[in-house]
Amino acid sequence: MPSYFCITVRFLDLLSHARGEGGEPEWPPSPLRLFQSLVAASAARWNERRVLRHAVPALRWLEGQQAPTLVAAAGEPSHVRYRLYVPDNVGDRVAASWSRGGTSSIAGYRTEKDVGPTHLKDSAVHYLFPLTDGDPNFAQHYDTLVAASRSITHLGWGVDMVAATAAVVAEGDAAKLSGERWQPTSVASADQRRVPTHGTLDELLDRHKAFLDRVRRDANGNEWFNPVPSLSTFRVVGYRLPTDPAWRLGASFNILKPDTSSRKAFDTASAALKVAGMVRCAAKLAAKDSGGTWTEEKINAFILGHGESNDGGGHVAVGPQRFAYLPLPTIESRGKGNARVVGSVRRVMLYCFAEGCEDEIIWAQRILSGQELVDKDKGQAVALLSVIPSNEKVVRCYAQAAATWATVTPVVLPGYDDPNHYRRRLKKGASSDEQKRLLESLDARIDGLLRKAIVQAGFCQELADHAQLDWRKVGFWPGTDLADRYGVPDHLKRFPRFHVKVGWRDARNQPVEIPGPVCFGGGRFYGLGLFAAYQ
Repeated sequence: MPSYFCITVRFLDLLSHARGEGGEPEWPPSPLRLFQSLVAASAARWNERRVLRHAVPALRWLEGQQAPTLVAAAGEPSHVRYRLYVPDNVGDRVAASWSRGGTSSIAGYRTEKDVGPTHLKDSAVHYLFPLTDGDPNFAQHYDTLVAASRSITHLGWGVDMVAATAAVVAEGDAAKLSGERWQPTSVASADQRRVPTHGTLDELLDRHKAFLDRVRRDANGNEWFNPVPSLSTFRVVGYRLPTDPAWRLGASFNILKPDTSSRKAFDTASAALKVAGMVRCAAKLAAKDSGGTWTEEKINAFILGHGESNDGGGHVAVGPQRFAYLPLPTIESRGKGNARVVGSVRRVMLYCFAEGCEDEIIWAQRILSGQELVDKDKGQAVALLSVIPSNEKVVRCYAQAAATWATVTPVVLPGYDDPNHYRRRLKKGASSDEQKRLLESLDARIDGLLRKAIVQAGFCQELADHAQLDWRKVGFWPGTDLADRYGVPDHLKRFPRFHVKVGWRDARNQPVEIPGPVCFGGGRFYGLGLFAAYQ
């Protein structure tokens, strides 16, 4: 069973003064800040003020581990700042002046510092380092790491006094820890944290030695100050909450007429699915011509979205690491009131709903521009692709961040919404109370299926649980057709479909801006259940 080495730090006062590299409040404190506190605590615990020895093997093990998950309650940066006057570290110089009969005053050596602490809602911060099964080194270092953790007295500034402890916790117990969960991610993130890496401890030890030797003297008794270098050996890792936007790259294209004179228009309800199929076919042919890493197995999985079953009995799904082909209906202002209206499909986006697919998206952006779209029924090219930037006006309607979204193509539910035949019972003349109960049961069933589809699309359970949902057969956008009139793959025709509006909320019922594209439900890899920012 997966487990974690958990270091828990509790602030004695519900304030944190830690700042990031840019001077902004840093909450929760970075893993590098914790590591530095562990090094200082180790020196104090084993009374190794000049040269650290006892804890070095354990600290070397820790600096080589994966970036930990951080669990902490939300912090609120202070809106009121106050000014401190921090004495410069020149006491030795002033004292030397006094010994020679001088009158220097240390009051003139101070730096102004404006302070705005982060107010904490809970005192605890948990650092969860994932443990690899069978790691023999951890058992050797466990006692040392626990003792060092229990010796931590400060985390951040000197005024940020803490008490800490450490233990091994099972995955189930780690999931029960209260607070927001900050996960390390490979996706580019605006929220960066410094994390120790191989060599961090050595540089910290060198910096300590340099600090002890910062004042030098020559043979004649002349003194000079040797500055201590800044710490530079660490990693910078992106951290994000499950509700934070996961910005990912997409490749967007205009769909042009074969003579490139203008954009080619396809009816959204009847032809969007065909557009997705033609782009999929163009990607397959381009990958075959490209060779290299595009093996037949990868083409089947990543481009076509299926693989061979183990028993040779046909195709099986391959998960989210594959291209999604999203026809983008035009959203434009029309009429006197400039109402935004959904029109025909004139653009398409290739996207991946999983992390780690940036290379394939960049490949598609480079190779597919200029590729023809072939209508198999007509046996000829009916359009071609031309790459466009991600900030293009219509693409932005699908890629921007927003708290409220509404479908331009209906969501296909991941299951039947009426397995108990409530609608049939409604038609048989049920009483008003019975009708109300049956309708409420139908709504609860649809609501549950929509939240299930949100989770299946890769959104976190918190967003699924707290999303504000509205659904109906008629679209929320002007220009959309009835939900049942949109083309869907044959295997999805038996499932109900609805136009949906979703308002993203977190556990505190606060709006959460989620970047697009937002797409969920059956057929989402072909553009069904596609949302546009509803503002």
